[in-house]
Amino acid sequence: MTDNNLVPLWTPSADRIAAANVTAFRLAAEKRWGVSLPDYDALYDWSIAAPEQFWVSVWEGDKTGAGVIGERGERVSVDGERMPGAKWFPDARLNFAKNLLRSRDAKDALVFWGEDHVLNRMTHGELYRAVAHFVAALREMGVQKGDRVAAYMPNMPETVIAMLAAASIGAVFTSASPDFGVQGVVDRFGQTAPKVLVACDGYFYGGKTIDVLGKLGDIVRQLPSVKHVVVVPYVHAEHDLKDIPHAHMWAEFIAPFHFVDDIAFEQLPFDHPLYIMYSSGTTGVPKCIVHCAGGTLLQHLKEHRLHADVKPGDRLFYFTTCGWMMWNWLVSGLAAGASLLLYDGSPFASDNQILFDYADAEHMTHFGTSAKFIDAAAKFGMKPRETHSLATVRAMMSTGSPLMPEGFDYVYRDIKADLQLSSISGGTDIISCFVLGSPVLPVWRGEIQCRGLGMAVDVWDDAGRPLRGEKGELVCTKPFPVMPIGFWGDDDGAKYHAAYFDRFPNVWCHGDFCEITGHGGLVIHGRSDATLNPGGVRIGTAEIYRQVERLPEVVESLVIGQDWPPQNPNDVRVVLFVRLREGLTLDDALVARIRQTIRDNTTPRHVPAKVLQVADIPRTKSGKIVELAVRNVVHGRAVKNQEALANPEALAFFRDRSELAE
Repeated sequence: MTDNNLVPLWTPSADRIAAANVTAFRLAAEKRWGVSLPDYDALYDWSIAAPEQFWVSVWEGDKTGAGVIGERGERVSVDGERMPGAKWFPDARLNFAKNLLRSRDAKDALVFWGEDHVLNRMTHGELYRAVAHFVAALREMGVQKGDRVAAYMPNMPETVIAMLAAASIGAVFTSASPDFGVQGVVDRFGQTAPKVLVACDGYFYGGKTIDVLGKLGDIVRQLPSVKHVVVVPYVHAEHDLKDIPHAHMWAEFIAPFHFVDDIAFEQLPFDHPLYIMYSSGTTGVPKCIVHCAGGTLLQHLKEHRLHADVKPGDRLFYFTTCGWMMWNWLVSGLAAGASLLLYDGSPFASDNQILFDYADAEHMTHFGTSAKFIDAAAKFGMKPRETHSLATVRAMMSTGSPLMPEGFDYVYRDIKADLQLSSISGGTDIISCFVLGSPVLPVWRGEIQCRGLGMAVDVWDDAGRPLRGEKGELVCTKPFPVMPIGFWGDDDGAKYHAAYFDRFPNVWCHGDFCEITGHGGLVIHGRSDATLNPGGVRIGTAEIYRQVERLPEVVESLVIGQDWPPQNPNDVRVVLFVRLREGLTLDDALVARIRQTIRDNTTPRHVPAKVLQVADIPRTKSGKIVELAVRNVVHGRAVKNQEALANPEALAFFRDRSELAE
């Protein structure tokens, strides 16, 4: 494990490569289309050079056993070079839920752990019947295709049931996690006007029970579109719903429909809206991003089957809430034949061991988590390799922020030596990934393995010229099926166009600052809008985090560029905030060591002018630190939507710091 990356950390065996879904897919594509595709690189090049052939092969599930259930139609794309504007499979008819409910057998469909308080499971047959009951109830309540069904829910089976029922009808599903405050929920659902709201009574976190019913009434009273509220019992045995308008308990809502055991799936166009997702909303009211059923299904099938190598019977886990796109990504695993392992609560419950306990107890094959979890586990000194079997885990996935090279070291040293470690990156914007893993490629320290098949990903400089081995903007130069339909309420498309296409005409500019390496992998250096520019030199924030968080005293950090000098700000200086281990205080010696570590491993321009201690780092509900919000606070500007933050009180540590005036 060396910084110079002379050898990969992991290389798939010949047997594993031969057995991979993507290998079968590649060989089938050669035969079907009469092309030579000797390796992954050739497959990738073909997938972006011949996108119509590629996406037809994904639809058909060539040799992977999980194609799309539906009528494909003759045409694959119309206006296939326009961004935005390309139309995919314009003659197709399909139903998203039908593709996820393709089995009714007695094997596990969903397994659920609510920390160590609630454990249950549901077979494919039971899931199908539960969805059938909820579909019938929604239809009785007047829900039709195009209506919105919202969930204010933990990651539990009833959330999956509600989504599948909405999709069966052609209603649009949208969700937020129950740790959102009242205003955060109203900011989201108030824009999208759901007819039905499914909500829990509370949730567990870190062994504590948090009630939700108290704020649910306030939420509903501010959502005049809601005609029915369905309350899911989770943490309470008794429920008083008198202060919640239009409320029914889950069992009461579906009780008249227990005789229903089949679903009449609506057959809908490829671009029929499926989900409304929300941007983080830390710079204003969240944008409402609309994703279509066909694009989401096709992209997720590709990512699960070809990149994550999910096979029928695999047991897929991702630590996520329902306010993060990884929940939507996880649920699509049903279409690939996986059993879903759902979890709600703290990832560090049961003395930090609960996720690894879950992996062993439920024979997890794919362990999905965040880079922050991996970093924290390393800081805690956890060594799951010594305390757990993890015999069934073949792949570990990490997202939410860049996984540092030391995180790669930790996984292979202290978790498991023989697994595919996939750092993945994309976003809510595309409800999927631009760059991710491959079971047939090596894992190099600190690098995302590859670009996604069918995604014409590149890195450009400011003039739109491709870069290799240098940092630039992550772009996608050709249309792809999972591009959003648009933003809800953005009737002329102006906001959608401004978000992704203003920088480079007819090219998706994603807003990540990254580079393509000599191995063909990628390194994400942070968000472009958080990039530092001291002296006009662009620096990715991840470059600094990597160095600082190697120090045992530092739990986590956040860095911004502060306009300097304030009277005539034509430059910025680098300011670093650190959260230290409990009981430690930042002193001159530690500041000097932090600066020296950064200087020794980067450049003098990376060295912060100021290093300050804070008690907490503000983050979004999905765990991402919010550099822009802190930068606004430091410069005396308002943070427009603090409801988007998991811990808005942390902003106080950055406000009116006298050290920042020096």
